Amino acid sequence: MGPQTLRIMQAVSAIDPDPASCLLVACFGGADSLALAAAARLATSHTGLATHAIVIDHGLQDGSAEVATRVENQLHRMGYRHVRRVAVTVHDRGTGPEAAAREARYNALSEAAEELDAVVLLGHTMDDQAETVLLGLARGSGTRSLAGMPAARGRFRRPLLEIRRAQTIAACGELGLVPWRDPHNTDPAFARVRVRDRVLPMLAEELTPGVVEALARTARLATADADLLDHLAAEAHREVTLGDDLDVAGLGARPDAIRHRVLLRWMRHRGARNLNQGHVLAVDHLLTDWRGQQGVDVPGMRVMRRAGRLSAVAG
Repeated sequence: MGPQTLRIMQAVSAIDPDPASCLLVACFGGADSLALAAAARLATSHTGLATHAIVIDHGLQDGSAEVATRVENQLHRMGYRHVRRVAVTVHDRGTGPEAAAREARYNALSEAAEELDAVVLLGHTMDDQAETVLLGLARGSGTRSLAGMPAARGRFRRPLLEIRRAQTIAACGELGLVPWRDPHNTDPAFARVRVRDRVLPMLAEELTPGVVEALARTARLATADADLLDHLAAEAHREVTLGDDLDVAGLGARPDAIRHRVLLRWMRHRGARNLNQGHVLAVDHLLTDWRGQQGVDVPGMRVMRRAGRLSAVAG
């Protein structure tokens, strides 16, 4: 076993699979997911923990079925007895092809995980995390976005967030695996590709060679802050809830960071969709700068202040 394969196997071995009864490795044929699949198979070969694999065919390119077949065959050669192949239909509802493919992929993974009572392993690396943080920063997003991708959430685990992409490529070489090179990963039409191929190399040259590690460290720090703020906001939400409404006096006295989170949680719970910071601030003015306004329209509802309460009606 080569040194990079061993390092990835150790990362996989460190995850907590509870409460699931098996692991489900998401493998799409790239170096990251192939290295993850091989390491997971090695890590669990003597533990008795069932390990399955799943291949998602997005159908977005000519020959995608043949690519999925090659990935399946490699997984079988690794020793996987149970390989699930799922073809998904990608519906772009105006969010863009990347987001639409991601939604279809996660829906398929979630369904398979529920059926198998499995924890899903995803092959996102430190480089992916750095790209995610930088994209969130460019969008002017908040703390949760700067926290990047969580190492664990629900049934999903990302054991490779401390592993560089170069290490997964090297592990594939050690194992004799041939990764598939997705042409989307070199298409500059996608913002993530431009960040990967242009922005991060420029930052590494102009600022610090360790920019990927620094951005990943930012994600870890932001995660701790965002988790605490979300916990405090959940407590505040319970304290200021009046049936379906919110107590104006109780919520208005909270700090901005808590108040804005409560408003966002409440509006989403009441059925609002596609909210942004502008919507939250507009509703917040009903608490902090109310001058008798009739209400504020946000996607899917109208929020009004009446008799010391914030209420929402479908719109």
